[in-house]
Amino acid sequence: MKIAILGTAHPLRGGLAAFNERLAYELLGAGHKVDNWSFSLQYPNFLFPGKTQYTEDPAPAGLNIITALNSVNPFNWVRVGLAMRKAQYDIIVVKFWLPFMGPAFGTVLRLAKTKHKTKVVCIVDNMIPHEHRFGDKMFTQYFIPPIDGFVAMSKEVLKDIKTFTTQKALFTPHPIYDSYQEALPKEVAATKLGLNPNHKYLLFFGFIRDYKGLDILLEAMGDPRIKAAGIHLVVAGEYYDKAVEAHNNALIAQHSLSDTVHLFTDFIPNSEVRNYFSLADVVVQPYKTATQSGITQIAFHFEKPMVVTNVGGLAEVVPHGKVGFVTQPNPSDIATAILEFYAPGSLPNLQEDIKTEKQKYTWSTFTKALLDAIA
Repeated sequence: MKIAILGTAHPLRGGLAAFNERLAYELLGAGHKVDNWSFSLQYPNFLFPGKTQYTEDPAPAGLNIITALNSVNPFNWVRVGLAMRKAQYDIIVVKFWLPFMGPAFGTVLRLAKTKHKTKVVCIVDNMIPHEHRFGDKMFTQYFIPPIDGFVAMSKEVLKDIKTFTTQKALFTPHPIYDSYQEALPKEVAATKLGLNPNHKYLLFFGFIRDYKGLDILLEAMGDPRIKAAGIHLVVAGEYYDKAVEAHNNALIAQHSLSDTVHLFTDFIPNSEVRNYFSLADVVVQPYKTATQSGITQIAFHFEKPMVVTNVGGLAEVVPHGKVGFVTQPNPSDIATAILEFYAPGSLPNLQEDIKTEKQKYTWSTFTKALLDAIA
């Protein structure tokens, strides 16, 4: 079939681009023709909280990326929609993560659909965003009508979809991010990061926003039990909120954590991701709210155990006591779960269980569900 993926792609950076590019490779491998329609302007700079929207990584080989969509220019939406209509796609896949994109995506898709031919399937990261803004509901409602079927990657998102529409919606978990390099020995990773390989290391990875709960983890690092165990924390990811950064830095000072919390708070390029996961003993996701997380699937790729909070869909993919621990989003319970991880024999079949669990999250399983949603 002739398929378009509408959404973020190179040279834009981050998990959205990585997902869409990996999906394109999977569909190409299945024999389809695939175009990635990406943004000429994803966010105006004053709305983007990070340092840059662009990556310095080379373009993914073998993908046809069309840099076209301006998220804030209605005249552009019409041009892009008509150009996609002219291409006469069998399927358009769109990833929806933020209501802000609803007007642009909704307009393009209305114009791009050809009668009795084109089906549109939407992969929903968040139907309702973690951080609410004026117009969220209105923008989402405008986006929905052209969609023929939805795929949710957590059961919570599936429920959210059903509050907006009666269209067909299926649940299938987030597939593994398997495009990263293989893991390194811990000693090699530590050397690359300038850290001592003999310490115990937790990893907090990804863009840092309030809902991801790094402050809760820093409070847990101040727990006397954690300090006595000599546990260190690596924070790898860019801050998206100056107030959150200031608050977390204050917690580091308050709990005297400067020697045990190691900050790498720039954007982490794909080529360096394995350094952080290879160093880590366990990946911690202390989220206050969540739907699903791509970080979980990076951890599965590197076969790393996890401590996650019991919010959103995190617990759906981290079986408690098998590949890690599920806990409540408060400092004491997170500290207890971390200590339980380091207790001898706490996860007796860890490596076997991780290998078994990760087989559930293949891209072929995901793409089958994607096509079933519009069958």
